[in-house]
Amino acid sequence: MRDAYHMTGVHRLIVQTLYGSGLRLREAMQLRVKDLDFAQHQIVVRNAKGQESRVTMLPDSLASPLQEHLQGVRRLHCQDLEQGYGATTLPFALARKYANANRQWIWQFVFPASSRCRDPRSGAVVRYHLHESGLQKAVKQAVHCAGIQKRVGCHTFRHSFATHLLQNGYDIRTVQELLGHKDVKTTMIYTHVLNRGGRGVRSPLDG
Repeated sequence: MRDAYHMTGVHRLIVQTLYGSGLRLREAMQLRVKDLDFAQHQIVVRNAKGQESRVTMLPDSLASPLQEHLQGVRRLHCQDLEQGYGATTLPFALARKYANANRQWIWQFVFPASSRCRDPRSGAVVRYHLHESGLQKAVKQAVHCAGIQKRVGCHTFRHSFATHLLQNGYDIRTVQELLGHKDVKTTMIYTHVLNRGGRGVRSPLDG
């Protein structure tokens, strides 16, 4: 996480989410407001790889920063609504099933783009999520500034999440579930660290 200290603002927050919750980059970008459960300290990852959904942890140390971030996102959403916009894209056929859901707060992206765009499918002007390339460039620059002589990308934080959980004593089946791997063999790549078993998962970001 040393390179994250060379990042600021929303990019730093996304990187902390990748590492603290074990998300893939696309999963983080596609998070909706309703996917963050602050009461249960969990994140619902919907339609992940293979169209599966899973639940992972929401680190205690990220709760306040994310809530503060969402206050700004809500102000932006209210401004969009006042200007006659406020819609976002909806997955699958939900746009047809729920006519006004695309303007509801709970369906807005947690990390929205700074500008609106036209949805090529519906033709409507919407606010999409941030583009993945922006974070990828920010991580590359942070790695350079940190003087890290290794190849580091956004997926590195997910790998670090898994490795550090195993180092902290959590069992591989728990890590498999949090990562959303269908086969434990996929998770086995992290077993170069000692698997000592454990109780009660706590995010590595909180450690």
